[in-house]
Amino acid sequence: MLTVGYSISFLFSLAVRLILATLSIFGVCFIEVLEMSQTPPFPAKSEPPSQIDEKCLQQWIIAFCIIRFDLERGQVIEECYPAGALTEKEELDVSFSSFPDSVSQHQSRSSIHDCFFFYRIKRRNSHQNMSMASSEYVEKQDRVTSRKQTDRDLMKGRNAGTYNQRFLYGFVFNRQRHDERLKRGGEQKSVVVLSHSPYTCVFRHLLQILGPLYFENGSKALGYIASYVSRWPAPVPGQEVDLLIGNASLKVNLPPPHCLPSDSGVFEDSASSLAPLLPSNLSVPHGLFHESDLFGAFRGLLSQLWRLWELLLLGEPILVFAPTPSNCSEAVASLVSLAAPLLFSVDFRPYFTIHDPDFANLNSIQEASSYPPMVLGVTNFIFLRSLQNMPHIVSVGNPTKNFSRSIPLSQRAPGQVEGIQKLSLSKFTPKNLLNAVKKDGPLSLMSEHKEAVWSNYVAVTKPDTSILNRLVDAGMSPRVEESMSVVNNDILRRHFLELTTNFLAPFGPYFKANTPSEMLSPFVDPPPLPAFDAEEFLVNLSERGPGKFLQKRMRSSWLELYRRFLKGHNFLPWFRRKRAVAKKEQYRLWRQARLKITINDLISTMSELELVDCFHAIERNLQGELQYGEANEDTEQVRTKLRKDLQIVFSFLSEDMQQLMMMNPERALLLHRHDQ
Repeated sequence: MLTVGYSISFLFSLAVRLILATLSIFGVCFIEVLEMSQTPPFPAKSEPPSQIDEKCLQQWIIAFCIIRFDLERGQVIEECYPAGALTEKEELDVSFSSFPDSVSQHQSRSSIHDCFFFYRIKRRNSHQNMSMASSEYVEKQDRVTSRKQTDRDLMKGRNAGTYNQRFLYGFVFNRQRHDERLKRGGEQKSVVVLSHSPYTCVFRHLLQILGPLYFENGSKALGYIASYVSRWPAPVPGQEVDLLIGNASLKVNLPPPHCLPSDSGVFEDSASSLAPLLPSNLSVPHGLFHESDLFGAFRGLLSQLWRLWELLLLGEPILVFAPTPSNCSEAVASLVSLAAPLLFSVDFRPYFTIHDPDFANLNSIQEASSYPPMVLGVTNFIFLRSLQNMPHIVSVGNPTKNFSRSIPLSQRAPGQVEGIQKLSLSKFTPKNLLNAVKKDGPLSLMSEHKEAVWSNYVAVTKPDTSILNRLVDAGMSPRVEESMSVVNNDILRRHFLELTTNFLAPFGPYFKANTPSEMLSPFVDPPPLPAFDAEEFLVNLSERGPGKFLQKRMRSSWLELYRRFLKGHNFLPWFRRKRAVAKKEQYRLWRQARLKITINDLISTMSELELVDCFHAIERNLQGELQYGEANEDTEQVRTKLRKDLQIVFSFLSEDMQQLMMMNPERALLLHRHDQ
């Protein structure tokens, strides 16, 4: 028995080590050197931090805020660094969004309760129409963008489409301290990091350091953290970055540029995102919130994930109700992550309160009217009444589970591990797939919380029972449960990534860049990308079929899902961004061909008329490089090559034609510069 016991202990230890080792393989953010259960990586008495470069700091963080809940004045911002980063209205929005809603909390009465959550609010200083949905904004911008603007963007090596940073992400470390000696039995305060970037994998871990550090050392903790962040390298979407915080090293895979919302700024994308096949490297993020706990957030609704996936593709309005902001924001982030690698253009709010300025607009929507496309995460029961006509309502979270996964187990109060319900992962069969859909309405949540979905939408995609049956039951141990969630999340995320990739594959031919052939001059304009017609696409797809992967997972009405997707709010922004990337790649290929070609071989058999056309084509490309090519590293090399080619073609023209050409002053200047 002793030998057997030793073997089991050894195997368990080995399994835990293997699971921890696979964290980096699964693309999960992790911290080296620092154990989160230890003291933050700063000595109690340290030298003042070096001078902070606020410009570098704002590449990652707009502001740090310390917000206290005052019994008489309500939410009060005690500190905001840098000063003046927010307008007065934005300070008010941040204050109201940075605390749990007391009406909906189900907490233990432990002495200290820490939690992490995040939210997304609209900036008040934007000149854009704030009531405009993301997809509508993209569509409007696309209509007014001129051909000249598009050409300039291609010349500069960037995609067409630059948008103001219209949203602010708030990442919150909230501490509630229960003390019967204080008024109302306790106090609460939030440490908030504000950013334009949805990098939860960065700011979750940053707050795990900053939160406890602030409550131990006070305001000087903000200066220490800001000094380190200001020395971080600039964020590069889709790349792994190594970020130092004291003695800790945070290695993070940032989400790729093709999934970042258009309000995040200029997007730089690569041709790799055009591939219609499943990405070969599944360990790196292929969408937003890759690190979210999809399994933990929807463990009671796993069979409903395929239905929710379709609703996300179509851009349907979804209301997510949860007991706590942690449950709420994690569930919304997990839903958004299901759409990868699709650009998710629908407005999403991980934690939405009644104080948000948009609540008044939503509350005024009449019963017969439709809701705007959004994924709205809420915890307040008021929403169950005011938004009860939302077509799709999802209830997640377990009130008896008092804490989110973001805070280390060693930092939890002793009583907080109790009450975790064991997940019964019995074999899923068609008979029990509807168990999660409750017949009674969402108002029943006011008397008893339960995990459920209320929606009349009939899914086309059938739940994959083979995937569900592969999920691992973690049992009762919280530490093992957290490790097993990594495995389960990887299984689910890989499946839905493959599902979305196969769903989008029929659009691949419309993003195929043309390469110049040997018989064609690379100086002429490349042929346009294949024109897209929705009805023609559906007819061809109906004849061809969706492919083997989708055929066995979808019902016979699969074509209707494509039809609705084309009319939804995600299609146009995604399709236009993909086309912009394809045009950029095509421009790069033709530009390379102009550098490689030997002009004498090309024009040796040309007639004079063809020589004139070739001259004009080279001249047009040279003018483009002179006007828009500053951003490319090889611009001077290309300019020199084009000037030389232009002079050679000019020398092959007859004297009469040369004299006619030189009558144009700008052209004469181009040729004269080459002579010099």
